[in-house]
Amino acid sequence: MRVLFIGDVVGSMGREMITEYVPRLKKKYRPQVTIVNGENAASGRGITEKIYKKLLQDGVDVVTMGNHTWDNRNIFEFIDDAKKMVRPANFPEGTPGQGMVFVKVNQVELAVINMQARSFMTDLDDPFRKMQALVAEARKRTPIIFVDFHGETTSEKQAMGWFLDGEVSAVVGTHTHVQTNDARILPKGTAYLTDVGMTGPYDGILGMRRDVIIEKFLTAMPKRFEVVEEGRAILCGCLLEIDDATGKAKDIQLIQINDDRPFME
Repeated sequence: MRVLFIGDVVGSMGREMITEYVPRLKKKYRPQVTIVNGENAASGRGITEKIYKKLLQDGVDVVTMGNHTWDNRNIFEFIDDAKKMVRPANFPEGTPGQGMVFVKVNQVELAVINMQARSFMTDLDDPFRKMQALVAEARKRTPIIFVDFHGETTSEKQAMGWFLDGEVSAVVGTHTHVQTNDARILPKGTAYLTDVGMTGPYDGILGMRRDVIIEKFLTAMPKRFEVVEEGRAILCGCLLEIDDATGKAKDIQLIQINDDRPFME
């Protein structure tokens, strides 16, 4: 099984990159499943039903979320009906939505789990213990398990990768919006990447206007971050190759499309 994962879609520029490049990436790499993190898709904060449906129309199979899941109130109107969306599974019990979804590909299934870290973030349920329970549940149906671990620190993400080595097919980090260069297969067969990067404005700071961010650093005064709406764009992702029978990862490769690294058909 080949799985294409594309990192945090930021604002309208990120959505435009999905519309333009997902069909081309699918034609080139032929993934069976395409997963996109969409927690920043609506003006940098949250997601709407319209955007969710457009991502699916563009060829996305599963949309993962993160700490900005609830930033757009429209999500409460559709999340329980969004069968192809997962929000962090360690949100408190009774929270709308689901933390794991299964995607059937021919005669096999892929489990997709979304989990949020705790270091420098909201103090949610323990992601490690919650992951143990979900992985045990998923493995009753399939050995092929993909984890989007949404977190701030490299240490917590690495810890999760080693914690799950041999138990899941891949642990790929999101949230920091900067693609890391540490894609690898861990010794027991789990693909690992600290952060897949973002999809959206190329010349902003994590997708936000540079001038506002720089002024905040210069003055230490509170500023409202604004998403860059025009200019150059970037798409960041990774491609996974997974053994159908064992669930072990066979390969992980980085994908980055921007003006400095143009897409090659």
